[in-house]
Amino acid sequence: MRNYILQRLSLAATVLAVALFGTAYPAFGASESEQLVEKAEVTFKNFQHDPQMTWIREHMGRAKAVIIAPEVRRAGFIVGGSGGRAVLLARDRDTGKWSGPAFYTLATASIGFQAGIDRSETVILVMSDTALNALMSKQLKLGGDVSIAAGPVGKGGERGITTDVVAFSRAKGIYGGINLDGTLVSPNHDWNDAYYGKAVMPPDILVKGTVSNPKADRLRDQVAQSAAR
Repeated sequence: MRNYILQRLSLAATVLAVALFGTAYPAFGASESEQLVEKAEVTFKNFQHDPQMTWIREHMGRAKAVIIAPEVRRAGFIVGGSGGRAVLLARDRDTGKWSGPAFYTLATASIGFQAGIDRSETVILVMSDTALNALMSKQLKLGGDVSIAAGPVGKGGERGITTDVVAFSRAKGIYGGINLDGTLVSPNHDWNDAYYGKAVMPPDILVKGTVSNPKADRLRDQVAQSAAR
Protein backbone atom coordinates (compact mmCIF):
# COMPACT_ATOMS: atom_id res chain seq x y z
CA MET A 1 0.00 0.00 0.00
CA ARG A 2 2.82 2.41 0.89
CA ASN A 3 4.58 1.78 -2.43
CA TYR A 4 1.32 2.39 -4.28
CA ILE A 5 0.85 5.73 -2.52
CA LEU A 6 4.43 6.78 -3.28
CA GLN A 7 3.97 5.85 -6.93
CA ARG A 8 0.80 7.93 -7.10
CA LEU A 9 2.54 10.90 -5.48
CA SER A 10 5.45 10.60 -7.90
CA LEU A 11 3.05 10.51 -10.85
CA ALA A 12 1.08 13.48 -9.51
CA ALA A 13 4.27 15.47 -9.03
CA THR A 14 5.34 14.73 -12.60
CA VAL A 15 1.95 15.87 -13.87
CA LEU A 16 2.31 18.97 -11.73
CA ALA A 17 5.68 19.75 -13.32
CA VAL A 18 4.06 19.47 -16.73
CA ALA A 19 1.29 21.86 -15.66
CA LEU A 20 3.79 24.36 -14.32
CA PHE A 21 6.42 24.23 -17.02
CA GLY A 22 4.83 22.70 -20.12
CA THR A 23 7.03 19.58 -19.93
CA ALA A 24 8.63 17.76 -17.05
CA TYR A 25 12.06 18.87 -18.29
CA PRO A 26 11.52 21.79 -20.66
CA ALA A 27 14.03 22.45 -23.44
CA PHE A 28 14.45 26.18 -23.05
CA GLY A 29 17.28 28.25 -24.47
CA ALA A 30 20.44 29.10 -22.60
CA SER A 31 19.13 32.61 -21.90
CA GLU A 32 16.40 31.13 -19.69
CA SER A 33 18.95 29.29 -17.57
CA GLU A 34 21.13 32.39 -17.40
CA GLN A 35 18.18 34.37 -16.07
CA LEU A 36 17.58 31.74 -13.41
CA VAL A 37 21.22 32.00 -12.29
CA GLU A 38 20.88 35.78 -12.04
CA LYS A 39 17.69 35.42 -9.99
CA ALA A 40 19.45 32.88 -7.77
CA GLU A 41 22.15 35.49 -7.06
CA VAL A 42 19.50 37.92 -5.87
CA THR A 43 17.70 35.31 -3.78
CA PHE A 44 20.86 34.09 -2.07
CA LYS A 45 21.94 37.66 -1.35
CA ASN A 46 18.51 38.43 0.12
CA PHE A 47 18.75 35.47 2.48
CA GLN A 48 22.30 36.35 3.47
CA HIS A 49 21.33 39.91 4.36
CA ASP A 50 18.10 38.97 6.12
CA PRO A 51 18.59 39.42 9.89
CA GLN A 52 16.18 36.53 10.52
CA MET A 53 18.37 34.06 8.59
CA THR A 54 21.06 33.71 11.25
CA TRP A 55 21.10 29.90 10.97
CA ILE A 56 22.12 29.99 7.32
CA ARG A 57 25.02 32.33 7.99
CA GLU A 58 26.21 30.28 10.97
CA HIS A 59 26.02 26.90 9.21
CA MET A 60 26.95 27.54 5.56
CA GLY A 61 30.48 26.53 6.50
CA ARG A 62 29.25 22.97 7.19
CA ALA A 63 26.98 22.64 4.16
CA LYS A 64 27.88 20.11 1.48
CA ALA A 65 25.74 21.90 -1.10
CA VAL A 66 23.04 24.54 -1.46
CA ILE A 67 19.86 24.56 -3.53
CA ILE A 68 18.47 27.97 -4.50
CA ALA A 69 14.95 28.29 -5.92
CA PRO A 70 14.12 31.94 -6.69
CA GLU A 71 10.44 31.12 -7.14
CA VAL A 72 8.46 28.11 -5.93
CA ARG A 73 4.81 28.56 -6.76
CA ARG A 74 1.48 26.93 -6.11
CA ALA A 75 -0.31 25.16 -8.93
CA GLY A 76 -4.03 25.49 -9.49
CA PHE A 77 -4.76 21.85 -8.77
CA ILE A 78 -7.72 20.87 -6.59
CA VAL A 79 -5.34 18.84 -4.44
CA GLY A 80 -2.92 21.70 -4.27
CA GLY A 81 0.78 21.41 -5.02
CA SER A 82 3.86 23.46 -5.75
CA GLY A 83 6.84 23.54 -8.04
CA GLY A 84 9.74 25.58 -9.28
CA ARG A 85 13.15 25.60 -10.88
CA ALA A 86 16.34 25.64 -8.84
CA VAL A 87 20.11 25.65 -9.09
CA LEU A 88 22.42 23.44 -7.03
CA LEU A 89 25.99 24.29 -6.09
CA ALA A 90 28.23 21.80 -4.29
CA ARG A 91 31.46 21.95 -2.31
CA ASP A 92 34.41 19.73 -3.23
CA ARG A 93 35.15 17.42 -0.30
CA ASP A 94 38.93 17.79 -0.65
CA THR A 95 39.57 21.35 -1.84
CA GLY A 96 36.50 23.10 -0.46
CA LYS A 97 35.96 24.75 -3.86
CA TRP A 98 32.36 25.33 -4.92
CA SER A 99 31.17 24.10 -8.32
CA GLY A 100 28.00 24.40 -10.36
CA PRO A 101 25.36 25.35 -10.89
CA ALA A 102 23.39 22.30 -11.93
CA PHE A 103 19.73 22.86 -12.76
CA TYR A 104 16.93 21.01 -11.00
CA THR A 105 13.14 20.91 -10.94
CA LEU A 106 11.13 20.89 -7.69
CA ALA A 107 7.62 19.43 -7.72
CA THR A 108 5.19 18.16 -5.10
CA ALA A 109 1.55 17.12 -5.14
CA SER A 110 1.00 17.87 -1.47
CA ILE A 111 -0.57 21.02 -0.05
CA GLY A 112 2.48 22.84 1.23
CA PHE A 113 1.70 26.55 1.25
CA GLN A 114 0.41 28.61 4.14
CA ALA A 115 -2.84 30.47 3.59
CA GLY A 116 -2.40 33.53 1.43
CA ILE A 117 0.92 32.37 -0.06
CA ASP A 118 1.09 31.63 -3.79
CA ARG A 119 4.83 31.81 -4.39
CA SER A 120 7.94 31.72 -2.26
CA GLU A 121 11.71 31.99 -2.63
CA THR A 122 13.60 29.09 -1.09
CA VAL A 123 17.12 28.17 -0.01
CA ILE A 124 17.93 24.59 1.03
CA LEU A 125 21.19 23.68 2.76
CA VAL A 126 22.38 20.14 2.03
CA MET A 127 24.09 19.03 5.25
CA SER A 128 25.02 15.39 4.59
CA ASP A 129 26.92 13.36 2.02
CA THR A 130 23.92 11.05 1.87
CA ALA A 131 21.72 13.85 0.55
CA LEU A 132 24.36 15.14 -1.85
CA ASN A 133 24.94 11.66 -3.29
CA ALA A 134 21.18 11.18 -3.67
CA LEU A 135 20.96 14.42 -5.65
CA MET A 136 23.34 12.92 -8.20
CA SER A 137 20.80 10.19 -8.94
CA LYS A 138 17.70 10.34 -11.12
CA GLN A 139 15.30 11.70 -8.50
CA LEU A 140 15.26 12.54 -4.79
CA LYS A 141 12.25 12.81 -2.49
CA LEU A 142 12.64 15.20 0.43
CA GLY A 143 11.33 13.61 3.59
CA GLY A 144 11.44 10.18 1.96
CA ASP A 145 14.91 9.46 0.59
CA VAL A 146 16.49 12.01 2.93
CA SER A 147 15.31 13.74 6.09
CA ILE A 148 14.28 17.40 5.97
CA ALA A 149 13.65 20.09 8.57
CA ALA A 150 12.27 23.60 8.25
CA GLY A 151 15.04 26.04 8.97
CA PRO A 152 14.76 28.10 12.15
CA VAL A 153 14.48 31.87 11.83
CA GLY A 154 15.61 34.58 14.20
CA LYS A 155 18.54 34.71 16.59
CA GLY A 156 16.89 32.31 19.00
CA GLY A 157 16.39 29.60 16.38
CA GLU A 158 17.16 25.96 17.19
CA ARG A 159 20.84 25.14 16.58
CA GLY A 160 20.82 21.37 17.10
CA ILE A 161 19.33 20.31 13.74
CA THR A 162 20.71 17.00 12.46
CA THR A 163 18.63 16.34 9.33
CA ASP A 164 20.07 15.75 5.86
CA VAL A 165 18.67 19.00 4.46
CA VAL A 166 17.42 22.20 6.07
CA ALA A 167 14.97 24.31 4.06
CA PHE A 168 14.24 28.02 4.39
CA SER A 169 11.48 29.87 2.57
CA ARG A 170 9.92 33.28 2.72
CA ALA A 171 7.20 35.23 0.95
CA LYS A 172 5.28 38.42 1.66
CA GLY A 173 7.06 38.84 4.97
CA ILE A 174 6.16 35.30 6.06
CA TYR A 175 8.97 32.91 6.94
CA GLY A 176 8.51 29.19 6.42
CA GLY A 177 5.61 29.87 4.08
CA ILE A 178 5.98 26.53 2.30
CA ASN A 179 6.42 22.95 3.49
CA LEU A 180 8.76 21.02 1.17
CA ASP A 181 8.25 17.62 2.78
CA GLY A 182 7.41 15.20 -0.04
CA THR A 183 8.94 17.38 -2.75
CA LEU A 184 10.59 15.58 -5.66
CA VAL A 185 13.94 17.07 -6.73
CA SER A 186 14.96 16.03 -10.25
CA PRO A 187 17.85 17.08 -12.52
CA ASN A 188 16.71 19.26 -15.40
CA HIS A 189 18.89 17.74 -18.12
CA ASP A 190 17.71 20.02 -20.93
CA TRP A 191 18.60 23.13 -18.98
CA ASN A 192 21.98 21.70 -17.95
CA ASP A 193 22.77 20.81 -21.57
CA ALA A 194 21.72 24.26 -22.80
CA TYR A 195 23.73 26.10 -20.14
CA TYR A 196 26.96 24.17 -20.72
CA GLY A 197 26.58 23.70 -24.46
CA LYS A 198 26.72 19.92 -24.46
CA ALA A 199 25.20 16.86 -22.85
CA VAL A 200 26.20 16.73 -19.18
CA MET A 201 25.09 14.98 -16.02
CA PRO A 202 25.06 16.47 -12.48
CA PRO A 203 28.26 14.58 -11.47
CA ASP A 204 30.07 16.15 -14.46
CA ILE A 205 29.14 19.60 -13.17
CA LEU A 206 29.35 19.10 -9.41
CA VAL A 207 31.90 16.34 -8.81
CA LYS A 208 34.19 15.87 -11.81
CA GLY A 209 34.21 19.56 -12.69
CA THR A 210 34.55 18.82 -16.40
CA VAL A 211 32.38 21.80 -17.35
CA SER A 212 32.02 25.35 -16.09
CA ASN A 213 30.30 28.56 -17.17
CA PRO A 214 31.88 31.94 -16.33
CA LYS A 215 28.42 33.52 -16.20
CA ALA A 216 27.94 31.75 -12.86
CA ASP A 217 31.13 33.19 -11.33
CA ARG A 218 29.31 35.76 -9.21
CA LEU A 219 26.91 33.18 -7.79
CA ARG A 220 29.75 30.77 -6.97
CA ASP A 221 31.70 33.61 -5.35
CA GLN A 222 28.69 34.59 -3.21
CA VAL A 223 28.23 31.05 -1.96
CA ALA A 224 31.96 30.53 -1.37
CA GLN A 225 32.28 33.78 0.59
CA SER A 226 29.28 32.90 2.73
CA ALA A 227 30.71 29.44 3.49
CA ALA A 228 34.10 30.91 4.40
CA ARG A 229 32.78 33.20 7.15
